Amino acid sequence: KITKSGPYIGLQRGKFNNLELGYELQRKAVKLVKPTTHAINFGFDYNLTENVLGLSAGYWQKKGRLNLTYGGNLIMKSNFDSNRFGIAPMVGYKFSFAHLQVGYNLLTPSNFKNTNGLFVSLRAVFINNRNFKWRKREKKNQLFSSRN
Repeated sequence: KITKSGPYIGLQRGKFNNLELGYELQRKAVKLVKPTTHAINFGFDYNLTENVLGLSAGYWQKKGRLNLTYGGNLIMKSNFDSNRFGIAPMVGYKFSFAHLQVGYNLLTPSNFKNTNGLFVSLRAVFINNRNFKWRKREKKNQLFSSRN
């Protein structure tokens, strides 16, 4: 298994533009057939023109070699007067250090509406920690060792 982690920076575009900053942890099973990657991330996004702050905790997974990802976020948006909570299901494509995602914010009703519904997000993840854990198998030389 390979565990990778690092900060990310991104841009979320929808009706409004948001800058995204956060941290992501990825875990990948090394397999020849159908490798799987799981990732969790924590971050925030901010819209300077509308003064809306968003916090998110998310999960995505990638199965196989097509690089399509499926996941979602638990989100909170605030205009510093009221808050909105919700979920954001997402589908994306991961290539190299970039991750392009399309999603929809399903938020609780509130008196402020200046948040994205449908959005596209492009994130760059800068991996700065890598750990490899190889599963060691027992050697099958027991036939030869029993003769000695």
